[in-house]
Amino acid sequence: MNDDYKKSGYLVLKSFFSETELYALRQVVAHFHKEWKLQNAQFYAESAINSAYLTAKKYLKDPEREYLFRFIGSAKLMTIVTSIMGERPAFMNTQLFFDPVNKAQRNYWHRDTQYHLSVEQQKQALSGPKVVHFRIPLFDEPGVELIPGSHKRWDSEEELDVRLEQNGRKNDDRLSSGVAVPLHAGDLLIFSATMIHRGIYGRDRLSLDILFCDPVPELMKFVDDSCLPGPEIIEKLENAVAFECALASKTKNSY
Repeated sequence: MNDDYKKSGYLVLKSFFSETELYALRQVVAHFHKEWKLQNAQFYAESAINSAYLTAKKYLKDPEREYLFRFIGSAKLMTIVTSIMGERPAFMNTQLFFDPVNKAQRNYWHRDTQYHLSVEQQKQALSGPKVVHFRIPLFDEPGVELIPGSHKRWDSEEELDVRLEQNGRKNDDRLSSGVAVPLHAGDLLIFSATMIHRGIYGRDRLSLDILFCDPVPELMKFVDDSCLPGPEIIEKLENAVAFECALASKTKNSY
């Protein structure tokens, strides 16, 4: 595992993707975003800051889905993924992050685990199976704010009060331990889903997150079968290990 990531819980690889690579990716993502907004108009207008399941069939045509599978299963990206996750990462999901329509809507501190685990389970997750975001900003943006090292330690009193809105604190309050990480188009931000973080809104951000995880039942249950490629796509990929691992784990756990 990369030493910087192991220590801090995040890593930024500057200008990892070329403008040519970004151009093609932007076209596919823009089509998805347009279709998603049409079918989720009320949610988008009221509170949405992200969408998911870009590789499913609902919004994209087969050639666009194949492009995303090729992008995710490229040797270039998967070399980095395996350096962080180990040799058998599983593809988990894709998400698209954007600014809320309501400009007064505030960003908020959280750990991803807090939305499906109790506080005690969140503590246990710090030493459990890994989920890691690989974020690709499609345009220059303010980025994210992170608490370095919080992927392997529990919250301070201040952090917990803010994150869970206790003792009069709000989850958008400033945290003294926060570090802002601005991003430019083509950067690759890698960060642990268990760490305390929040997005920074503004500049019409549009970031694609690809999530990978350890192939264990408690995480694979979140993988949507419709987001995985078929065998005809698998054989076209430069490095299909993450999809193969997800498919194998889903099949094993279905019995």
